[in-house]
Amino acid sequence: MEIKLIFSAVLLVFLPFLAYHAEAVTIFDISKYGAKPGGEDISPVLAKVWKEACEATNASKVLIPKGTWYLSQIRLVGPNKAPLELEVQGTVEANPDYTKLPQKDGQWITINYLDGFTISGGGVFDGKGEQAWKANDCHKNPNCPKLPINLSLNFIKNAIIKDVTTKDSKNFHCNCISSQNVTFQRFTISAPGESINTDGIHIARVSNVKVLDSDIGTGDDCISIGDETTDLHIENVKCGPGHGISVGSMGKNPAEKDVTGITVKKCTFTGTSNGVRVKTWPSAPATLKISNLHFEDLTMNNVSYPVVIDQQYCPWNLCTKEKPSLIQISGVTVKNVRGTANTKEALLFSCSSSKPCQDVQISDIDLKYVNSIPANFTTVCENVKPTVSGKQIPPICPTPAQAS
Repeated sequence: MEIKLIFSAVLLVFLPFLAYHAEAVTIFDISKYGAKPGGEDISPVLAKVWKEACEATNASKVLIPKGTWYLSQIRLVGPNKAPLELEVQGTVEANPDYTKLPQKDGQWITINYLDGFTISGGGVFDGKGEQAWKANDCHKNPNCPKLPINLSLNFIKNAIIKDVTTKDSKNFHCNCISSQNVTFQRFTISAPGESINTDGIHIARVSNVKVLDSDIGTGDDCISIGDETTDLHIENVKCGPGHGISVGSMGKNPAEKDVTGITVKKCTFTGTSNGVRVKTWPSAPATLKISNLHFEDLTMNNVSYPVVIDQQYCPWNLCTKEKPSLIQISGVTVKNVRGTANTKEALLFSCSSSKPCQDVQISDIDLKYVNSIPANFTTVCENVKPTVSGKQIPPICPTPAQAS
């Protein structure tokens, strides 16, 4: 009896608290505000409920229920007065014709100026990008049409993007720019390997960003890292198809700022054209520093160039190599990299002759050639003197890289 009385008393104390929190989240279901699945543009309704949700003084949730929803284009802008969640349960589809984008210079979905924000729900953002990929000739045409990013996040603080998929974007799948304390978790990115310029997540001018437990397959970098990035942690990410996880490219803009504190850990690369890579342009004006890079516990499955520092990056002959890169790279750890490579150079360190790489530590490398091992399966180095320990398969830096 005494135990029952105590339990009842405790329940009476906590019931109001529980009731408050059960009612604390206001749900804005777009289907209750007139949005209809199956072809009608939901952007007017979504814009309306978003504005109401941002004005709410208690926690709120904008819900896109199960079903297929057409969205022409949207800008979802804060500030928000209380925690705000966008829960996408259904599939949100773009117009496959990129010329029909209402604001030609905008992205498909833009989300700006929020603090305390979540995207969740298990749904899909489908950019319908196949037509745009075929028209993309930007590598040779400076006047090529601007193509929209699926999900553009800017000026976001204290946010988590989890359990959603971005599919077949016309351009980058997602960017995260000028933001702090953002976590991507169980975030899926899906596009074929031949989709052009479809970086998975592009991150720049951020601090304290995490990408965790995610699966990224696309036609360009799985994750690309731009300037002024500090404290980025990437762990347990599956990358492939794609171009790997890249710091850069950097150097073309003299205003670029330092990059420091990048960790890529416990990630798996399958069939990618690179594993982890740092790339800077030669004959370019920027003088930023790239430091404290940690590439650890990585698995390579049939990967071209599992680990690369390329300070002579010049795709499609868009530059000259008359002058070396002015960017200093230092504090690099490459540790416990295992698996298979399909290029004879398993590790390639092509550092700048004017700013040789400093404090590079390489340990426990166990990489095998996909077929029978060629006689020249090796690593190559230029303008770097790494500290080497542990297993060295293939031999670490036995020969300098050949000048281009």
